[in-house]
Amino acid sequence: MKKIQLIYNPFSGDRRFKDALDSCAEIFFDAGYLTSITRITTEDGINAVIKDVKNDDRIVAAGGDGTINMVINAMKRHEKESPLGIIPAGTANDFASFLDMPKDPRGCAETIANGRIISADLGCANGQYFNNVCGGGLFINISHSMSNDTVFKSIFGKLAYYIKGLGQLPNITPLKLRITTPSATIEDEFALFLLLNSGGCGGFHKISPNASITDGLLDFVAFRYMPMKDIAGLFPKILAGGHLEDHRILFSHESSIKVEHLGTDKIDTDVDGEPGPKMPLSITCEKGALSLIVPNNFK
Repeated sequence: MKKIQLIYNPFSGDRRFKDALDSCAEIFFDAGYLTSITRITTEDGINAVIKDVKNDDRIVAAGGDGTINMVINAMKRHEKESPLGIIPAGTANDFASFLDMPKDPRGCAETIANGRIISADLGCANGQYFNNVCGGGLFINISHSMSNDTVFKSIFGKLAYYIKGLGQLPNITPLKLRITTPSATIEDEFALFLLLNSGGCGGFHKISPNASITDGLLDFVAFRYMPMKDIAGLFPKILAGGHLEDHRILFSHESSIKVEHLGTDKIDTDVDGEPGPKMPLSITCEKGALSLIVPNNFK
């Protein structure tokens, strides 16, 4: 019988995914899969489970973007080519939203059992893989601080990120960055930079409306330093996906990029909602590096 290794984070999102475990296992069994379920909260635990998975098994990750990132990095570390299915059980679930995965666990289980498999791109920043986003600057440490504030997240859900974000606006500081691509080098002051594999992050789904996870390119979006009132004025454009034509935004498609901080203060970076590597960042797109299960109508 075919096998599925289901890894779930019990502390993701509203913590209710555990109530759907039996239903998911039943759907997988009816589709011809024997399911092993593992409750894991640490990177070491995920590594230990992934190490023993066979390449003809399927891996299912249930949790937020950070949990999915840890599973993917464990898969790459142990050279596993198993198809990966995602059940969005976190707060933002940006990557799963981009894939048009159903919002309910049963619907996701049906998709994982009967969907199609594609070869999806992955980003890699200083050796650390990301499936959705790598970035630095304004708002970047929100998800890091929120990871310990589970009560706030459980009460406000995705709105919690926006509340925390608004609190950072009065403290904007410019980042002097050197951006190097195969075709250009740019030095300027920025408030935020993002390397996106999918279309959005932090609950904003149209940061790069035409993003693709199969084109071998990452979408680079950087917000030049500007007064607080100007950033607030950009939010309607960001929500509508019309900000990329704004002169205060630097946008390009890149297979590789280097980001250097030219200042002396420490800059936090982020990969898929988890603390990222230290600057400078050398980032590449690895085309088709992940076998990924998506809905049959995913384009």
